[in-house]
Amino acid sequence: MTEDATGERLRRWRLVLGGDTADGTGHTLSGQDAAIDGALTALYGRDDNPAAGRERAGGLGASAPSVARWLGDIRTYFPTSVVQVMQRDAIDRLGLGTLLLEPEMLEAVEADVHLVGTLLSLTKAMPETTRETAREVVRKVVEDLEKRLATRTRATLTGALDRGARVRRPRHGDIDWNRTVAANLRHYLPEHGTVVPERLVGYGRASRSVKKEVVLCVDQSGSMASSVVYASVFGAVLASMRAVATRLVVFDTEVVDLTERLDDPVDVLFATRLGGGTDINRALAYCQSRITRPADTVLVLISDLYEGGIRDEMLKRVAAIKASGAQFVSLLALSDEGAPAYDREHAAALAALGAPAFACTPDLFPEVMAAALEKRPLPIPDGGAAGPDSPR
Repeated sequence: MTEDATGERLRRWRLVLGGDTADGTGHTLSGQDAAIDGALTALYGRDDNPAAGRERAGGLGASAPSVARWLGDIRTYFPTSVVQVMQRDAIDRLGLGTLLLEPEMLEAVEADVHLVGTLLSLTKAMPETTRETAREVVRKVVEDLEKRLATRTRATLTGALDRGARVRRPRHGDIDWNRTVAANLRHYLPEHGTVVPERLVGYGRASRSVKKEVVLCVDQSGSMASSVVYASVFGAVLASMRAVATRLVVFDTEVVDLTERLDDPVDVLFATRLGGGTDINRALAYCQSRITRPADTVLVLISDLYEGGIRDEMLKRVAAIKASGAQFVSLLALSDEGAPAYDREHAAALAALGAPAFACTPDLFPEVMAAALEKRPLPIPDGGAAGPDSPR
């Protein structure tokens, strides 16, 4: 290994290990490397284990100016994805959340879904001077999500709605040839090697007369923050489609119908109350009472299933909703955060009712909704459905 390569390797290890007396690198940092090390030390320099022998101590204290400088530093030295991780760690490790109540802090942070969740949990304590800045931060994240998700969602669901409105005398461009051939196989003429179709199966065009109803029932307990953000965005996208009547209901121990706010997902988010208990049965009872066309309705429950209400009543209600002809979809989370924590006993009970619960990423959600609207099997990720045999 060349001398330059050895030096670069020592430099990287020095930045990783933090430079205490036992790191063994013997490498000294200077210039930008020293500034990067200082930014890392401020966040990760503290060691909860006194026996570890660390001599230095990190921390940003409670000083807004020092935090603002630190936020600026990490945005200078690290890519956006890393900045967002460091901000999340700062909120957890150093109490940065309380400083987010100050407008200058909000202007300095890199906005993402996790930051929005933190802001929503702080809304009750947020002073008026900060609230408008917080709304702008949330709006930026929401607009970015809409740009990423809206077009694909509308295209996927419009296709599902078109396929669901089949007509007997389709125009040539609207003929579904695969289904037409399948429906006329008995008219196959072997001598000509072809099928003579007596009945054409076609796609209808989504219109006001082709209408489905979607109810998004979203748990707003603290652990579901990212799911609430994504559900609000998807709710707004669905509400913008003429062929879909969309209702958004959020709940903890109380139930709030936010359907009238769906034209602005930022208003939806600021109307939520992250935290508190959970009463799934009560929320499902409300949603069930609003279903008028069960055969054309998809009810999506987004919850980690930690029920604080009446468990047996909740399961009976799910069974009744399915028996009415409505499609019932149970999502343990709607986020990119990986496998969530959830109540395994309740998940197994739902699976026994034919309603397997699984975590869903925002990119998969349009396909899940399209399958539910068409009443075909849901595209559950491999190993994604929670049940009695799910790994612990």
